[in-house]
Order: sequence, then structure tokens, then C-alpha cells
Amino acid sequence: MSELVTGEAVALELRPAKLPSRALAVLLDLAVAMIAYLVVTVGVVAATASMDEAAQTALSIAMFVLVLVGGPIAVETLSHGRSLGKLACGLRVVRDDGGPIRFRHALVRGLIAVIEILMTLGVVAVIASLVSARGRRIGDVFAGTLVVRERVPLAQTGFVPPPPPWLAGRFSGLDLSAVPDALWLAIRQYLTRMRQLDPQVAWSMAERLATDLAARTGAPAPQGVPPAAYLAAVLQERQAREARRAFGNGSAAGGHRPPVAREAQWQAPVPASGPISAPPAPAPTPSPTPTPTSQDAPPADRPATGFAPPA
Repeated sequence: MSELVTGEAVALELRPAKLPSRALAVLLDLAVAMIAYLVVTVGVVAATASMDEAAQTALSIAMFVLVLVGGPIAVETLSHGRSLGKLACGLRVVRDDGGPIRFRHALVRGLIAVIEILMTLGVVAVIASLVSARGRRIGDVFAGTLVVRERVPLAQTGFVPPPPPWLAGRFSGLDLSAVPDALWLAIRQYLTRMRQLDPQVAWSMAERLATDLAARTGAPAPQGVPPAAYLAAVLQERQAREARRAFGNGSAAGGHRPPVAREAQWQAPVPASGPISAPPAPAPTPSPTPTPTSQDAPPADRPATGFAPPA
């Protein structure tokens, strides 16, 4: 299950950054670093003008290491992968499993960046990003990191599709207590992104998730039901149970129908004749009474009604 969550969560949820946006972020970071390096170098040279040439050279190397190497490492560590350039471009450095990076990740990236970015003018990093399937440079491969996009259009947010109507209420008796939250998250992420995946990949992932879900519930998936539809129906059943538990209308005393009846009522068409009602009364007169007596007889000035036979 851990491998399934890790692999599919990264593929479905994280969006690897494209090479142009990464290159722009690196250029912005380099521009800021070079400005800081020049300012620090001028200040140090002015402060150490009386020192010999060897000492000034040593200080220059130290400033290069501290500003151009240590600076990006410190910034990525403190900001959890968001340097100034990445912040401007909406990017972030994360681990392969989607978590925030730490000092060791930033250290490996920064040390290898000296070779593949500074010493080779970014040629090695560009080639490695073009070859990698997720656009990772060599520093990302050794550090186990990935540069992803944080700002995405709102129109691309995921929507969980409802299951087919013929599956409504079919899993009302399923035991869902043993299903972990990580599996529910993986199922939800798959359902929101399955239309964006290759059909074969989407079907394979649905089968793996359905197999894992069936193993957790102790009941095999029904024969002839597509795995994606099975996942959607079980997820809807879980959401319905949580809603009933939250709003307190899941008991029989509340007078509410079970999920099957509610779903069938929602799917059934509205009759053309409208709601069933009692037939109209024959005439706007009082309700029929027993045979009228002398006390119940109508006045002489009013004709007798047709509910009682004439005397």
C-alpha cells in the first residue's frame, strides 16, 4: 500500500515544472546571488585593502562559497524549497513523495549545482532535464527531489464523478472500518484525475486500487463492474455515511429512508399527474349525515340538498 500511495499520489497530485519556468527561476536566483556576491565582495575588499594578495584571494573564494553555494542552500532549507526565483514563478522543490525538503536535500542540490549550473553555464542541467521524464536535473536525482508547480488554474481542480445510477446503494452493507485514510486519498485523487491519464494506465491503476480496497473490506468487487465505477460507488457510500453521522440523520427513528430508497427516489421520474390526492368533493356542502329528522330539516325558504332522500 505504501508504494501505491507514494507512486500514484506523486503522479496524480504533483505537477512537475516545465523546463522554461525552471530556467527562468534559476536565472532570477542567479541574478540575485550575483548581486549579493558583488556587494559582499566589494565590501570585503574595501575592508581588507591592507591585507596581502593571498589573503584577499582566500577571502574571495570564501565569499564565493558562502554566497553562491551556501546562500541558495540556506534559502531553500529555510523556505522549504521556495527560493526567490521559484517563488516568482510559482514553483517549489519537494521530495519524491511530495513532502517538504530538508537541509540534506538542499545541500546535495546546492553542491551539484556548482558543477551542472555554475561551471557549465547550465548546459548539463538543461540536458539532464530534457532527458528526465519529470524534468529533473542531476542534483534532483541524487537528492531525491522534484521541482513542481504550485499555482495551477482553478478550472483544473479535481471533481469526483458520481457512480452509475445502477450502483447506488449496492455497497450499503460493506464494512469500511478497516480502510485507511491513505487509501481513501489515493482513490479520490485517482477519480479526480483519471480522465487526464492514458486509458490503459488509468485502467491498471483502477484495478490495483480496487484490489486493495476489496482486500481491506473483506468482500471482493462484484463481477462485471468496472473498477473505476466500483471505486466511485464505494467512495460515495463512505461520504454518505459520514454525512449521516455528521448531521445525525442516520437512525431509523429519524424517519429517513435508507440510501437505496433515497437514490431510487432521486432517480425516478416525476409522475406527470402530480402527487396523489383525494378526489374532490361532489359539492361544497356539509358532510353527509344520517337520515334527517325534524330538527335537521332545512328551512322552508331553502331547497333540500341531494345527499338525503326526500321525506
